[in-house]
Amino acid sequence: MNSHKKQLNITFLGTGTSQGIPMIASTDPVCLSKDSKDKRLRSSILISWDDVSYTVDCGLDFRQQMLRENVQSLNGVFFTHEHADHIGGLDDLRPYCYQIGEMPIYLNERTFLSLEKRFEYIFTKENRYPGAPSVLPNIVNKDPFVVNGLEVIPIEVFHGKLPILAYRFGDLAYLTDVKYIADTEKKKLKNLDVLIVNALRIDAHPTHFNLEEALQLVEELQPKRAYFTHISHKLGFHEKVSKNLPKNIFLAFDGLKITV
Repeated sequence: MNSHKKQLNITFLGTGTSQGIPMIASTDPVCLSKDSKDKRLRSSILISWDDVSYTVDCGLDFRQQMLRENVQSLNGVFFTHEHADHIGGLDDLRPYCYQIGEMPIYLNERTFLSLEKRFEYIFTKENRYPGAPSVLPNIVNKDPFVVNGLEVIPIEVFHGKLPILAYRFGDLAYLTDVKYIADTEKKKLKNLDVLIVNALRIDAHPTHFNLEEALQLVEELQPKRAYFTHISHKLGFHEKVSKNLPKNIFLAFDGLKITV
């Protein structure tokens, strides 16, 4: 299979942490910044190849992100985990469901059970609301699978003590909300063209990589390029932080487009 040779087009739909930047009621200088690159919606990417497009996660800003990027069709969603900033836009899949019927979603069993509970009206079989989005769950474990001709490799990472999913698509990997990765799973992240990983802030955090930990992972894995995402205002100003990063490591920003 030549899936690694497919051209992948990535759009950073959002690069912020769970509360976004600016954060409500904050007078932090980064939250008050006039630089558009310091305005961050909740983290997600759009990944396209051939004539298909998928998102990784659909959070609370999903509708706004789809409108901003003028995304006319969507073929599915890969979920990392069940926290609100990664699943809160599930209902806004409706316009795309009208186009294709059932929307394929890829997720681990824990996330699926959480969606069933939190969005009961979507998954119930009895007296189902006719306007609810129709989704087709695909339960993912650690085994690779193929979607529209592209091999997808799930990677188990830990968000604090919570096991969540990262994904490798060809020679690109997307990791968010990561604090720990076992050595066995790191082997899936070798020989990357692009690594996207969370870098929450300068100070240590119990459930997320801080900047130092993200830099250490890049140094260990040696991708050709790395982009940091899932950023809080406590990381600092985009322009200032960017100037101090090593060569080939970049702060992502909302709307950034890259090709792999």
